[in-house]
Amino acid sequence: MTYQKNITPLTHEIESPEIDPYFYADSHILNVLDNFHTISKKHPVNILVAGRQGCGKSSIVRQFAAVHNKPLATFQVGILSEPGQLFGEYTLEDGETKYKQFLFPQALQTPNCVIHLEEINRPENPKALNMLFSILSDDRQVWMDELGLLEVAPGVIFFATLNEGDDFVGTELLDPALRDRFYVILMDHLPNEVEKEVLIKKTQVTDEQANAIIDAVNTLRGDFELAVEVSTRTVLMIGEMVAAGATLKGALITSLQTSKETLESILLALHVKNGYLEKGNHEYRLF
Repeated sequence: MTYQKNITPLTHEIESPEIDPYFYADSHILNVLDNFHTISKKHPVNILVAGRQGCGKSSIVRQFAAVHNKPLATFQVGILSEPGQLFGEYTLEDGETKYKQFLFPQALQTPNCVIHLEEINRPENPKALNMLFSILSDDRQVWMDELGLLEVAPGVIFFATLNEGDDFVGTELLDPALRDRFYVILMDHLPNEVEKEVLIKKTQVTDEQANAIIDAVNTLRGDFELAVEVSTRTVLMIGEMVAAGATLKGALITSLQTSKETLESILLALHVKNGYLEKGNHEYRLF
């Protein structure tokens, strides 16, 4: 039994993102992405991008779509609690129950679309991913009573991004049967010289300020006792604060996601090792 006559269709145009002129990635990864682009001309491709938080996993998906002028649709897996939730939901309209189609079915049927499943290992319920098995398999189709047979369009590329490990609350180990459907790309922090160039170009800090930020970040990344993860995203946040007039100490305090105790240890370590973090005095004034 189908309910297609009671469907509220979605007619949202899926667009290609703009190119980031300052995006850098490992040349090996870029070569592999070129390979995936070639394969996608034969059949849809699934790519899993894993790595440290804030190292550019989501950005590389967006840049891939932009460079190849492909429409991009991003879906937050973390909100999923039941199978089929990506596809649509029943709603009450004018006293009549109708099925409201979401963007996902449209993206599936859009040729050459890049479909980004963000944080694929963070669903509210792991069973919510069950309907992806058919979509990501060789069949590339799924049947729904409400929508009928949905077939993945030619040239579609699925990107899934994830953080794995005990540090990431709410994540699950990705089902091996699901993971087996993906090629895998592993990402890490940018080298210092590249990270510095990105920092200067994206935040407009001076060369001297960039050197101070990178020195501080390297100190934190190299101190295993502090166990502080400083992502490239965080580095850019620090740079934006400094460019806006904040001190390096102030930028670190507002950008590092950590406890007060750890933050005090960080500032002390930086002051001892680098000697350039000003102490400063707290002053209260009217806002």
